[in-house]
Amino acid sequence: MTALPGKVNLAKSDRGFFLIIKMQQFDQDRVFLKPDREDGAFSVLQITDTHLFGKPGSTLVGIDTRKSLQAVVAAVKDQGIPFDFVVTTGDLSQDYTLESYVAFRDIMRAFSEPVFFLPGNHDDGPLMYREMAGLGISAARNIIIGKWQFVLLNTQVYNNPMGWILPEQLAYLEGCLEEHPDLYTAVCLHHNPFEVKCLWLDAHVLKNRDDLISLVSRYPRVRLVLCGHVHQEHDFIQNGVRYISSPSTSIQFAPLCDRFTLDALGPGWRYLKFTPDGGISTTVHRLAGGEFLPDFTVGGY
Repeated sequence: MTALPGKVNLAKSDRGFFLIIKMQQFDQDRVFLKPDREDGAFSVLQITDTHLFGKPGSTLVGIDTRKSLQAVVAAVKDQGIPFDFVVTTGDLSQDYTLESYVAFRDIMRAFSEPVFFLPGNHDDGPLMYREMAGLGISAARNIIIGKWQFVLLNTQVYNNPMGWILPEQLAYLEGCLEEHPDLYTAVCLHHNPFEVKCLWLDAHVLKNRDDLISLVSRYPRVRLVLCGHVHQEHDFIQNGVRYISSPSTSIQFAPLCDRFTLDALGPGWRYLKFTPDGGISTTVHRLAGGEFLPDFTVGGY
């Protein structure tokens, strides 16, 4: 076999070469974690919609998003609630800059647990996939832990607030489901595949959500679809699948509004507990109201 410097070994056959390359890409795409608890249960911290800027002190409709994320992380540390890893469900940046992702990395260094990401509509997805691993944020899209797997999907349409899931993403999800039919599955994405009864937000849902829901419906061990995007709490079960969205660490959107409307609720985060029998329990926590109030006169961003 001929050595390829620092990468893979080249087998004599072209078939062997491609198999080795495929395996290496697969290893980079998947991580295996072990639950800390002896009973096989584990917990996840969801952080979403941080909307960070590259320049310190920048604000989003009146809120310094770096300071609000720092306050959320400090509150999580003070709570001392154990979790096995962090999943961040998009819109980590507000200005598409590498510096905003460096700021995210610097703040998340407070956690010793692994951190995973997926892009949102305000992110630079290609930049994230190129640079995040070098910043210490895992780019893996498939997390296997205990009796569960998590599949992180990209629904970004670049420079457009709506979501769309490409056939390649659906194929990736289906591949994970087929390979591990014994595992319960949580599907994570940025855009909500359901309406939230806010006219302006419902214009920016996952537009081809029926494609995702149709796929999920064929695999009974898919138990959760977890998203961000709407800066609101939603939690319901449809056809045996639990759909959950979570509050932002920055600004919050008021429910049941036809036009852009901000809420006075504080920045939030979510814990989720998973058990080996497919059970899910969850709680949402927030900073005290009034600590980070937006400019309510702003009509959009």
